[in-house]
Amino acid sequence: MTWDTVASILIGGALTGLVYSLMALGLSVIFGVIRVVNFAHGEMMTLAMFAGVFLFTGGGLDPILSLPIVAGTLFILGYALQRRLVEPFIARPEHEQFILLLAVAILLVNGLLLAFGPDARSVTVDYAFDSFELGPIFIDKVKAYAAGVGVLVAAGLLMFFRYTRTGKAIRACSDNLMGAQVVGLNIRRLYALTFGLGVACVGAAGCLLSLLVDVTPMLGPELTLLAFVIVIIGGLGSMMGALLGGIVVGLSEALAGLLIVPSMKSMFSFGLLILILAFRPQGLFGKRT
Repeated sequence: MTWDTVASILIGGALTGLVYSLMALGLSVIFGVIRVVNFAHGEMMTLAMFAGVFLFTGGGLDPILSLPIVAGTLFILGYALQRRLVEPFIARPEHEQFILLLAVAILLVNGLLLAFGPDARSVTVDYAFDSFELGPIFIDKVKAYAAGVGVLVAAGLLMFFRYTRTGKAIRACSDNLMGAQVVGLNIRRLYALTFGLGVACVGAAGCLLSLLVDVTPMLGPELTLLAFVIVIIGGLGSMMGALLGGIVVGLSEALAGLLIVPSMKSMFSFGLLILILAFRPQGLFGKRT
């Protein structure tokens, strides 16, 4: 195997990792502000993937173009879910939150099974087999476009939190909840916005991932586990950690396919997770407690 081929594979892994980063960013945002772990994260992403596939097969809409529709719909879903279902459980023990969101995940999986059946669905766009050529290195166009859009969405979210009044208010809730309550911030509304934004990230990532992998209703637990691995590697609650963790996991999966077999990619990811937990348990960007 030539170095050109190795470089192409690693670049492809990093590009896939950027899509993973967007998925993990949604989980990290929700946990970082609300301190609730969304155990239905993967199932929500599976829902977004099926939405992207449905809009492509039914209306011929490229998943990249349908991204705003799916992300906006999932934002509304996340906002309503937080206000009506999750909010009463915020102050309850973690195991009750786990059971609640696990129930949501089971409902989503069975709803998708009823609607689409157990068979895998996929999206094949016109540029599915095209690539960019950088000298001897080939970069898959689908991965490049998906990663580019993922970076734009992540950058937009980071700018929202850094430069807008609402974003700064959400960050205040995360940093000092009591102080935010004292100055009169509407915590319930800000929490609902945060949950909606986190789920919207999942919607965007789901559309992009539908370009890269086939989707089945049972894909959710695998995606949830992958998101947990990424945010733990990057640091729980750290948005920059989620972005870096996704790239690291994408590269580890590419290395697994390169050095062993693609079916062993999870072994590399979990091996990396064990190393991080052993030597830096707070994650790459996490804070020591």
